[in-house]
Amino acid sequence: MKRVMFVCKKNSARSQMAEGFAKTLGKGKIEVISSGLEASVVRPEAIATMKEIGIDITDQTSKPLSDFQAEDFDVVISLCGCGVNLPPEWVVREVFEDWQLDDPAEQPEIFPRVRDEIKERVTQLIKSLTEESAPVG
Repeated sequence: MKRVMFVCKKNSARSQMAEGFAKTLGKGKIEVISSGLEASVVRPEAIATMKEIGIDITDQTSKPLSDFQAEDFDVVISLCGCGVNLPPEWVVREVFEDWQLDDPAEQPEIFPRVRDEIKERVTQLIKSLTEESAPVG
């Protein structure tokens, strides 16, 4: 089972929503966690926006990337363009992508749009990871 790390600047909104989607949509298919270049708190707007579509992320907490080891993950996804600031060992994993999504913390009215973009990308990611590991034959 592939292990996925979603990372953002503060692990407060985008990466938290991605973790919520991946845990829900990828249950039994991938293992997932999120972190930030620095830890903060999960934004209430992120919790509310996810709750609107039936996903509860209230138990998720903001965690610093420094709490984790790069070699424990197969896939690293940056959601904010922060890939350039990641330690080199994080960008050389089996899969590394930098999604560069708009920051809803700066404009709370875009939370629903960003959430929907994250759902679409997480859905594609899970599909690509589970197709890769499917037995051939």
